[in-house]
Amino acid sequence: MIEQALSGVRVIDLSRILAGPWCTQNLADLGAEVIKIERSGTGDDTRGWGPPFMTSLDGSDQMSAYFMCCNRNKKSVCLDFKLEADRQNLLSLLKSADVVVENYRVGTLKQYGLDYDSIRMINPSIVYLSITGYGQDGPKADRPGYDYIFQGLGGLMSYTGRADGEPGAGPLRAGVAVVDLTTGMYATSAVLAALYQRSRTGKGAYLDIALLDVAVAMNANQASNFLVSGSVPERTGNAHPNLAPYEVFQASDGYFILAVGNDAQFELLCQMIGQPDLAKDPKFCTNASRLTHLATLRSLLAPLWLNASRAYWGAQLQSQGISWGTVNSLDEVFRDEQVVHREMLQTTHHPHYGEMPVVRNPMLSDPHSRQGQIHPAPQLGEHTEEVLGSISLSSEPQ
Repeated sequence: MIEQALSGVRVIDLSRILAGPWCTQNLADLGAEVIKIERSGTGDDTRGWGPPFMTSLDGSDQMSAYFMCCNRNKKSVCLDFKLEADRQNLLSLLKSADVVVENYRVGTLKQYGLDYDSIRMINPSIVYLSITGYGQDGPKADRPGYDYIFQGLGGLMSYTGRADGEPGAGPLRAGVAVVDLTTGMYATSAVLAALYQRSRTGKGAYLDIALLDVAVAMNANQASNFLVSGSVPERTGNAHPNLAPYEVFQASDGYFILAVGNDAQFELLCQMIGQPDLAKDPKFCTNASRLTHLATLRSLLAPLWLNASRAYWGAQLQSQGISWGTVNSLDEVFRDEQVVHREMLQTTHHPHYGEMPVVRNPMLSDPHSRQGQIHPAPQLGEHTEEVLGSISLSSEPQ
């Protein structure tokens, strides 16, 4: 088996739900030993977030699909750090850890001597990552919050959804927890950077990552547009705020995305559909003018696509070098020839659940680097005896 990038790195995972577990799953996929600390009896909240659930082979247990999506390659250990014996066991684990990830409300872990200032006294080289809704200080620091809240607070929902005046207008959340997931990715990068820095300086680090900060940062070009122009972005449905035509259209058999990136491509598009004069029209000859007259342009293009299938239009667009793609349902996604070629759908075996489907981590693009490296999401407390036994063994006199 090929050694992975983070082999030998021990991570104590005190996080729950999605943002923290997404980060620690990334670290686990890269080869770190991730020990997930859970409450006896209930464990991570997402163990109960279903249906759907996967049922064990003997029908005695269930695991939620949600929990499965962000907890593979981890060991589950049940500890209640409110109990002194369990707290001491956790401290023993933290002494040997390289990284700890937690997402408790501000001040919670300090009550138990598990905050950064306490842990660095016993492990000065620790990389300690705190993920919270609002950060460690400030007027809202004590508030709880889920992804949905920050999609609203951070601005994303203000410009996502049908345009005002259209049927179904109003703010719309993304269909997946994008703030949590992006927070998990920022957190992964921060941990890797801190480990690299530690390799040069020998010093640990404290990382304070807030979902609100991430929600603001991920506005990207929309934030830049506002900061430069002073104009607050409005909802534009599936249209792009800076390019046209760059949106969803309907063909005879379903939806597809047309993405025209410049004036030259628009001219090719007009030739392809047999209307070359459109590219010379002052209303459409530049990207800026097309944005100004987007409703008119859409009314001219939309009826055209209904005359043929997505495959037909795709072949025509492909021949002109114009970017396009179908709007796929998830069953279509996992049948897509490129998705199949890239081996994005994989399986792993659990002794109590049988074959479990998993989505490959896109960071692991080399087939040789991922062979035999996927372990299923653990049952609650599955590794408690193994991990705590190793503490006892290591503390015995030689």
